[in-house]
Amino acid sequence: MSVAMLCVALVLLVYAALHDLAVRTVPNSVAALLLIVGAALRGFEHNLLPALAFAVGLFLLLFAVWIAGLMGGGDVKLWGASVLLVSPSINAEFRYFADVVLFGGALALLYLLLSLAVPKPMASKAGSYLKRFFRVELWRIRRRAPLPYACAIAGGAFAVLVPQILKL
Repeated sequence: MSVAMLCVALVLLVYAALHDLAVRTVPNSVAALLLIVGAALRGFEHNLLPALAFAVGLFLLLFAVWIAGLMGGGDVKLWGASVLLVSPSINAEFRYFADVVLFGGALALLYLLLSLAVPKPMASKAGSYLKRFFRVELWRIRRRAPLPYACAIAGGAFAVLVPQILKL
């Protein structure tokens, strides 16, 4: 049961990452579904209250980051909901937090390096959806637009949850 729930959660995280990459938003429905899946998972494992305490604490920390204008609101909701997928222990929660921050740093470094190397994209509405997507992404990179941080959140979740799934 928990393997299926974790797989559903990983699919939701991939969807959130792709949506964030495409349009720089994270649907509220994805965060809500992750919250439900995570709460159900913690309920089945009888550790819902400590997990909720971690989730609320992280959400409040990230809310302050959002207030400071350093992170998007969708990313805050997604990260706060996805933390319920991780077992509520200091080591597991810290590892998840550190993995997301490391993936975010790698993403930021990649975008920064690309912004120095990517030529100015040509303005055109022609081409396939994929060509238009890449043209828009190149434009965002050149402008140093906000990062699709849901990609980092999904990466951190995969780094923590896939080994957990493989153990089951």
